[in-house]
Amino acid sequence: MRYILITHRYLAVAVGLLMSLWCLSGFVMMYQAFPEQTLAQRLQGLAPLDLQECCDLSSLAAVDSSVAPPFRIEMLLNDPVMRTPAAVINLRTGQPITLLGDAELMQVARLWAEGNNLQDANLSLQGELEMDQWIIQSARRNRPVHHVLMGDRAGTEIYINGSTGEVFQKTTRRERVLAWLGVIPHWLYPTALRQNGALWSEIVIWTSIAGTFLTATGLYVGIARLRTRRARRDAGAQPRSQISPFRGLWYWHHMLGLVFGILTLTWVFSGLLTMNPWGALASDGSSYRQDFVGDASWQQVRNLLRSATQAQQQGELPQNMVSLQSGVFAGDLHAFVGTADGEQSLRIDATARPAEPLTESVIRQHTAAAGVPLESLRLLTEEDAYYYAHKSPIELPVWRAQLIDSDNTAIYIGPESASVRVMTETSRTSRWLRVGLHRLDFAFMKDRPLWDILVIILLAGVTLLCLTGTWMSFQRIRHDMRSARQQKRRAF
Repeated sequence: MRYILITHRYLAVAVGLLMSLWCLSGFVMMYQAFPEQTLAQRLQGLAPLDLQECCDLSSLAAVDSSVAPPFRIEMLLNDPVMRTPAAVINLRTGQPITLLGDAELMQVARLWAEGNNLQDANLSLQGELEMDQWIIQSARRNRPVHHVLMGDRAGTEIYINGSTGEVFQKTTRRERVLAWLGVIPHWLYPTALRQNGALWSEIVIWTSIAGTFLTATGLYVGIARLRTRRARRDAGAQPRSQISPFRGLWYWHHMLGLVFGILTLTWVFSGLLTMNPWGALASDGSSYRQDFVGDASWQQVRNLLRSATQAQQQGELPQNMVSLQSGVFAGDLHAFVGTADGEQSLRIDATARPAEPLTESVIRQHTAAAGVPLESLRLLTEEDAYYYAHKSPIELPVWRAQLIDSDNTAIYIGPESASVRVMTETSRTSRWLRVGLHRLDFAFMKDRPLWDILVIILLAGVTLLCLTGTWMSFQRIRHDMRSARQQKRRAF
């Protein structure tokens, strides 16, 4: 017991301080995630899509029967362009776009500012960036990165890919301040550390392991120090300290540990699992998603663009259309229409007509043709334990296809969006051990504001436990060091 106490005490100096920081930053993360540009902001920052004199795909040199990649059709500098993972093609000329100059970058930025109602904007192009705090994970794939200050009251800043002309990140002053109070300390996310992904991952994993060990030893000590009824009677304990031998702050830390210790352990352990340490919760992947989705051909892309052009000429598509984003189900190409008000709910088929919702017969026919072992197909009108909304909306109703396989795979298929979500045994384990334990998004408490109230109360208790433990460890170590110095003086 003595050695466990000493280990717990000294480990709490460093790890307890970090755990206190994790708790305090958790309050902020309940309401402010890492800054990012939303889909609505991206769409609002685009010009109305004009498909006239469209579309030349000759430079792609793609065979009609070959597989087409995902794509978006948008306007860039008064021309429609096709954005694919590999290239951005000007659909008027059929040629890849060239690097944007300063004047063109400012044109993109002004359009984004106008679309997002930044009436007081005073734009300032800051030049090229290699890296900064807000583009840690996106900088490399968006080089050259250009940074633009909007000069508005909200302190908005955007980042533009100089090769594609796309605005890929946006932050405001409020988001940046709250990120430094929340997500950055919580994830140990300063740029200097996060740039080295391998080192960052090891540090987060090992500090989480240390936090788990610290909490587990604290629980053991706390339970071991509980007084039994007989021990309390023999010791003549006062009512206030009937079950604990401690006094003062030590007593309250003991009580907090008994009440919130298990929750603290599950929170720090589930935080460890979010890093998927050494592939502990890695999935081998599932081929079923591809079986349901399939591939679209370049011939389908050409047909869709031709149909969309005609539909726009005839006024059959929204006048405020700014984007067409591709999607595929059962090998059939469709597209989502994005509009200037930030919505992307209309799905059109290859003829540019509103796509029909996916029916049971369509899904059953496709699963049979693809050789997918279907056990049951059910239309859910309510959430279940694995398909649910918490901080983001979901599509309901949704088809749930239960498959016959060793992984007990379930596929959730949106009838309106044709979206496909795969849930395997590993995904279910992750849902409970990582997401459930860390976010506490269980069915009985995930509705807001009930979730907010419960999480704030529980997090406050865990925070007090970590803060009192850290303070006590510092005080005890100061006492130990003072005693050691006094003994050394006596020795002389």
